[in-house]
Amino acid sequence: MSIIKSTGAVVAGLAAASIASLGTDAALKAAGVLPHDHLYVGVPLVLTVIGYRTVFNILGAYLTASLAPRRPLKHAVILGGIGTFFSAFGAVATYDMDIGPHYYALSLVVLAMPSALLGGYLQTRGRAARVAVA
Repeated sequence: MSIIKSTGAVVAGLAAASIASLGTDAALKAAGVLPHDHLYVGVPLVLTVIGYRTVFNILGAYLTASLAPRRPLKHAVILGGIGTFFSAFGAVATYDMDIGPHYYALSLVVLAMPSALLGGYLQTRGRAARVAVA
């Protein structure tokens, strides 16, 4: 039963971060802030996209660690590994597609694991504080 809970925790964090990122992308495209077919926009806007995706990844890892049956930081690291893999795959797959600056895709690869570690750390720190108070 623990493997099901562990898998569910990781899937929930991945789904939450993905849905939040894609939903925000869609909302910004619908509002005309982001173009529909590429990410050749100004550097501040690209940094904004990187920023909100990083925040959503931190929150996804926090959720994963919160739902983990035990060893919450390990679950967050697993999520970070999955995020790093998919980000690297995406960066390689889109490298020659000319859909945006290369630093955008590479930044997602670089930030995936630190985001997951931060989310897991914040959750475990909060969990330790709750245990100490109780």
